Amino acid sequence: MKPRTDELKKRIRQMIRVLWREHPDAHCALNHSTPFELLIATILSAQCTDARVNIVTADLFRKYPRPADYLKAALAEIEQDIRSTGFYRNKAKSVQGTARLIHEQFNDEVPQTIEELLTLPGVARKTANVVLGNSFGKPDGVVVDTHVSRLSQRLGLTKQETPEKIERELNELVPKKDWTDFPHLLIAHGRTVCKALKPRCADCVLEPGCPSSTLKTNHE
Repeated sequence: MKPRTDELKKRIRQMIRVLWREHPDAHCALNHSTPFELLIATILSAQCTDARVNIVTADLFRKYPRPADYLKAALAEIEQDIRSTGFYRNKAKSVQGTARLIHEQFNDEVPQTIEELLTLPGVARKTANVVLGNSFGKPDGVVVDTHVSRLSQRLGLTKQETPEKIERELNELVPKKDWTDFPHLLIAHGRTVCKALKPRCADCVLEPGCPSSTLKTNHE
């Protein structure tokens, strides 16, 4: 097992170098100016595109600049503010509940530990790691969204199917210093090249070593 693990670690280090050349501007796609804004945006991003979330938060963050501002609004008002992100009733409860805890228990500061973040409504490991990595530079693991899950499987980095199990494997394989950037690179590549329905294998810089390439017969 260890030779296989060492081989994958080497592949991933090379993959990161290649992807940085291909996607030099890869970054967190959710617009934010504070850790609290990123936290709210990430909660809203569940089952929703980042582009739609950015449209919604452009007005939302002006209307509710501080955690306490969400507590002054009726839940129904917040629901209407975020309606277009989908699942807006549950998300509104999570947003207001998270704002309440941050205001009342954390002195209006977003907590910086995975344990504390996971106590917030609507926050699971993915959301917590987005905030820990992008706002504080200390992720507890690799963020696994639909793009990261799909590309990790296609590239032969994991055979796992659940985000939790994929994260555990990637945490072992990806250098810790790259835990925050690795998902950004895969997301950028997944959106532009390795698309879900029609991957553009002919244009892919990772194609020669990809076990799922539709062009692999050309390399035999």
